[in-house]
Amino acid sequence: MSTRHEDILTAAARLLAARGYHGMSMRDLARATNMSLANLYNYFNSKEDLVFALQTRAFETLIASAEQALDGVQGAEERLYAFILSHVRYITTHRDVTRVLVEEAGELPPRRRRTVREMKERYRAIGRSIVLDVQHAGCSVPGVVPAGPQPQAEVERSTYNIFGMLNWVYGWYDPERHGTPQDVARSIHKLALCGLVARCPSAAVLADMERHVQQFRVLSPVASNAEA
Repeated sequence: MSTRHEDILTAAARLLAARGYHGMSMRDLARATNMSLANLYNYFNSKEDLVFALQTRAFETLIASAEQALDGVQGAEERLYAFILSHVRYITTHRDVTRVLVEEAGELPPRRRRTVREMKERYRAIGRSIVLDVQHAGCSVPGVVPAGPQPQAEVERSTYNIFGMLNWVYGWYDPERHGTPQDVARSIHKLALCGLVARCPSAAVLADMERHVQQFRVLSPVASNAEA
């Protein structure tokens, strides 16, 4: 892809992140890139093409970056950190693109959404395999009771929860308040790792609380004085 294409996509990501899909026009983008509208259409035919290009290139980059980060890394815990750091680095340096990934995917027609979803599943599969490896490896800290093999549904929930932590970094990250991407990655790694490998005593507390909550029925809204 040419430098001009890159410049247009960068400007498009910035405008889409700020204004949303329906708030940005191709004319706005032409002005932002100092191009005529006719010249812009030589590169991209529509906003849909722009969103599709941003999304597919993002997942291509995420997949390639993760594979590079994981190359030669053996331990399950280390692989989890390498994957997390790769993702956080991408998000903190491509915050506009990340917002488009999270908030504008629904603007694509079904065929293109399916293409993006397939790429997203390829990327998620990398994360899921690491979650599974971590759970199988357990914890090497003396005295910690390993969680052991988990049901398929728990593996899926754990994977989605980790991606949830990763994907929303773009919404709150401030380097002056939160440190470097490595600092953020360490925090997420710590939260994820201990939950994946240890049978925490709080699990018993949660089970007791769930039994307690189940005793209560859902109450109907209280009628107002006017209705009484």
